[in-house]
Amino acid sequence: MEKNLALSMQGITKRFGSVVANKSVDLDMYQGEILAILGENGCGKTTLMNMIAGIYFPDEGKIFKDGKEVVIRSPKDAFDLKIGMIHQHFKLVDLFTAAENIVLGVEESQRYNIKDVNNRVSEIALKYGFHIDPQKKIYDMSVSEKQTVEIIKVLYRGADILILDEPTAVLTPQEIDRLFSVLRRMKEDGKSIIIITHKLHEVLAISDRVAILRKGEHIATVDTCNATESSLTEMMVGKKVTLNIDRSEPVAPQARLEVKGLNCVDHEGVQVLKDVSFTANSGEILGIAGIAGSGQRELLEAIAGLQPLTSGEIIFNNPKKDKPVTFFHKSMARVKELGAQEAFHDEYGNPVSFDGMTNKQIKGWVESGKVLFREDEVMNLRDKTPLEIRELGVRLSFVPEDRLGMGLVGSMGITDNMMLRSYRKGHAGFVDRKKPRALADEIIRELEVVTPGVNTPVRRLSGGNVQKVLVGREIAFAPKVLMAAYPVRGLDINSSYTIYNLLNKQKKNGVAVIFVGEDLDVLLSLCDRILVINSGAVTGIVDARTATKEEIGLLMTQTDTQEKEAVQ
Repeated sequence: MEKNLALSMQGITKRFGSVVANKSVDLDMYQGEILAILGENGCGKTTLMNMIAGIYFPDEGKIFKDGKEVVIRSPKDAFDLKIGMIHQHFKLVDLFTAAENIVLGVEESQRYNIKDVNNRVSEIALKYGFHIDPQKKIYDMSVSEKQTVEIIKVLYRGADILILDEPTAVLTPQEIDRLFSVLRRMKEDGKSIIIITHKLHEVLAISDRVAILRKGEHIATVDTCNATESSLTEMMVGKKVTLNIDRSEPVAPQARLEVKGLNCVDHEGVQVLKDVSFTANSGEILGIAGIAGSGQRELLEAIAGLQPLTSGEIIFNNPKKDKPVTFFHKSMARVKELGAQEAFHDEYGNPVSFDGMTNKQIKGWVESGKVLFREDEVMNLRDKTPLEIRELGVRLSFVPEDRLGMGLVGSMGITDNMMLRSYRKGHAGFVDRKKPRALADEIIRELEVVTPGVNTPVRRLSGGNVQKVLVGREIAFAPKVLMAAYPVRGLDINSSYTIYNLLNKQKKNGVAVIFVGEDLDVLLSLCDRILVINSGAVTGIVDARTATKEEIGLLMTQTDTQEKEAVQ
């Protein structure tokens, strides 16, 4: 059966100054198919789709719709051509209902009748299998419901070509399955769907063909049935890439960070953390899973000293190395107390017992220098500022969700952003730029950061390269606890695995790693344990080696009340 072309791009080129985002791209899309767009960060995927959606206008080339050349100068032109784009960051009015958002901006020949709009929205939802209440306010909706509103919004306008940018980034496995079922129904109805995503297993599960871009050029379009994750990755990066996450077993894990009963209320009086408790161990990666906005950001910011708490404790156990000591300054009662806690060891690491020894014998034995002493420092970090935490000697690194708003200064170069951690070490008003410059060069080299130079403002870099700079700086601090919120968000598959390997290396060095992620497959492959949070409350902590995506997905949608009832 012959396929009909829905859209054709011929010789499309787009420049931003001296940077060529797309170069002579030829791309065809057929009616009733799902086409996936793959490529590394900065390869021009979003730019290409934005030209179809009317956000950008090509410098060269032609676009054909249903065999006829068209000119798309604005999103309105795209809508008139029945082309709609669903962006990763939703563009909805929170105070409006679903139906009001859907009809917003649509020109009607007669006066609006919200009842008719509600009925039409319900008909579209029924036809494709959506679950939505047209009269529900946006602020009461889950992420999945908001995405549904965005999709129905373009269908309401009669779109037969839909572009979805990272549609599964913030969905649970169950929500992804429902979305894919809807997309398949739309495909059967003759709709043409383009998906931009970095999740290769989802590409193989949902698409008919895959178009690969590399450095702004269209490398190939292949049938999904003939592709594998390895073959797609090799075409994306131009070389073979190992896609295995090497998860090692934790070695002698010890409680490094103990969070006890954290409660937090935001500036609007909404409780965003509800009695959160967990332990992060050294030499372990603790994953945190949850639907976007469930309290992940507030939890990490509270630990880092950036979020005030109403109650709870954040206990940091700072290990000291074994070393010979004398105890003339300590009471014998304190020495015996430490001995009971197995703080003393012999040269082979075995605990030393004081049972049956006199005070004189104990003192002579300890002061002989043959006994090693270890006493961990226990500090409560609650209500401490980031500077106070650092001055306590706590090596805590934080990769925040907001890269440029909180992690880096966009107007500064890589060297100056490295100095944000070290500028206080200068003398007499002068700062040392040699070490930060060397660190910047090392991060550029090791993480393959694409930048014109170390002094180029980081806001001019692509999102993936900005993330590499931030992660590299925080790891270079040699932390005891490393917290990373969505460190691979927006990164291509090759860069993502570079970050996973860096986190694994930190784990092997005895660091307690806390990893907030979106991809449940990655969480299950990378982490040792996974803490699941929903609406600010912990709904479960599971073993990542034995848990399933379905189990975690259920916990992500379960409330703390339901969990308590289940336990009872």
